[in-house]
Amino acid sequence: MKEIINSDNAPNPVGPYNQAILAGGTLYVSGQIPINPETGELVNSSIEDETHQVIKNLIAILEKADMNLEHVVKCSVFVSDMNQYAAINSVYAEYFRESTAPARELVEVANLPKFVNIEISLIAVK
Repeated sequence: MKEIINSDNAPNPVGPYNQAILAGGTLYVSGQIPINPETGELVNSSIEDETHQVIKNLIAILEKADMNLEHVVKCSVFVSDMNQYAAINSVYAEYFRESTAPARELVEVANLPKFVNIEISLIAVK
């Protein structure tokens, strides 16, 4: 059985999907991009600001499922420019401690929704 998870504190889906699905104690969170859920506007002043907004959106969805970043076991990070790797990692490290950080891949892609520079999806377990 699956439970649909959608938070008012994260951007609404822009297609036929939900923010997250909880199934058997595992939360599968759809990719989040740097949209400010209060304004609906893209945050695109810097890759650091974009990364912070994406992670804030992920946290809002985790909280709706009564979870937090400590529950995250896997992140998938998609970027438009691998040259921004160090800046993204710097922000990412503010949220995940190296000793307990989840598994992760960070890959460069040709384009992302709304032509943003970063998108992150994750899997968390209760």
